[in-house]
Amino acid sequence: MDLKIKKILVTGAAGFIGYHLCRKLLNSGFEIIGFDNINNYYDPNLKNNRLNELKKISKEKKVRFQFIKGELANKKDLRNIFNSNRNPNTKISLVIHLAAQAGVRYSIENPNAYVDSNLVGFNNIIEESRINKIDHFIYASSSSVYGGNKNLPFRETDSVDHPISLYAATKKSNELVAHTYSHLFNLPTTGLRFFTVYGPWGRPDMALFKFTKNILSGEPIEVYNKGNMVRDFTYIDDLVNAIYLLTSEIPSKVNKRKDIIKNDSISDVAPFRIVNIGNSQPINLLDYVKELENVLGKVAQKKFLGMQDGDIHKTHSNIDLLKALTGFEPKTNIHEGISQFVKWYRSYY
Repeated sequence: MDLKIKKILVTGAAGFIGYHLCRKLLNSGFEIIGFDNINNYYDPNLKNNRLNELKKISKEKKVRFQFIKGELANKKDLRNIFNSNRNPNTKISLVIHLAAQAGVRYSIENPNAYVDSNLVGFNNIIEESRINKIDHFIYASSSSVYGGNKNLPFRETDSVDHPISLYAATKKSNELVAHTYSHLFNLPTTGLRFFTVYGPWGRPDMALFKFTKNILSGEPIEVYNKGNMVRDFTYIDDLVNAIYLLTSEIPSKVNKRKDIIKNDSISDVAPFRIVNIGNSQPINLLDYVKELENVLGKVAQKKFLGMQDGDIHKTHSNIDLLKALTGFEPKTNIHEGISQFVKWYRSYY
C-alpha cells in the first residue's frame, strides 16, 4: 500500500470483513477511522467485541483507531467525519466502504433496510468522497450481481443485467452509481465482488456459523436445494490481503496497462474498475459440510430443503484480473479455513 496515505475511513468497521481489514491496516501502521451503526441484524455484542479487539491492537501498535457510531443514511453523520478531518496533513485520503445491509434472503423480508443502507447510504458516502476529493474510493460489491449468468467462471466483464435478489440489485446499483461518479467527477473507484467469505469472527447468519452451532448442539442443519449447490468459499485472510493489495491499484482514465491485462474491467470513459475476489476453487455444499464434520468430529443431522428464492445455484470466480494487478494468490484451503473458524468458535463460545 502507498505509505503516503495519511488516514483511512473504513465503513462497516464492526462487521466481519471490516473488522479483519482494520486489523490488517492497523498492524501495517495506518491510522483508521471506523464507522458503523452496530445494528441488531445479528448480535451487537459480537460487533462490540470485534471493536474491542481493534482497540487493543491500536494500543499495542500505537496507531490511532477512532470509532464513530452513525448511520450511512444520515448525511450529517458522514459530513461530520470529513469536516473533522480537513487538515491537509491528516485528511482522509482513502475510503473503503464495506458497510451495507447484508443477506440475500433477508432482503426479501425487509427490503426497506436495503434501500436505506445500500442505496441511500451508498450515495451519501460516495458524494462525501467526491466533495472531499478522496484519492481512491473502494467499495464492496458482491458475487450475487452475477445473478442469472450461466457462464462459469464468472468474469468481471460478463453481463450482470439480471439480478435475482434485491440485495444483488442494490449492489449492481452501487456499481452503476460509482461508474457515473468516476466519469462525471474523475473520482477513482474500485468495486470488489466478494465470493462467499468465511472465517473467524464471522456473521452468525452465514452457513458455516449456523452449521457449526447446530452440529455441536445436536440440532439439524438446513441444507438448501438438497445440497446441490456449489460455492466459491473464500477465506477471510485471503480476501483481506487482496483488498490491501488493491488499495494501491488506483484506476485512471488513461490506463497504460489495459493493453497488457487481458479482460481488464476498467472503463474506457472513467477511472473505474471492478475486481473479483474469490478462491477460484468452488466446492459442493455437501463436501463443505463433510469437511466441517471431519473437523468437529461429529456427523450432522441434515434437513434437506428446496432452493431458496434469490439464491444462485453455482458461483465460481475468475480471478485472473486480480492476479494480473496484484500478483495475488489465495493461500488457504477449505480444511485449513474451516479448522481456523472452529478453533475460534470453540474459544469464543
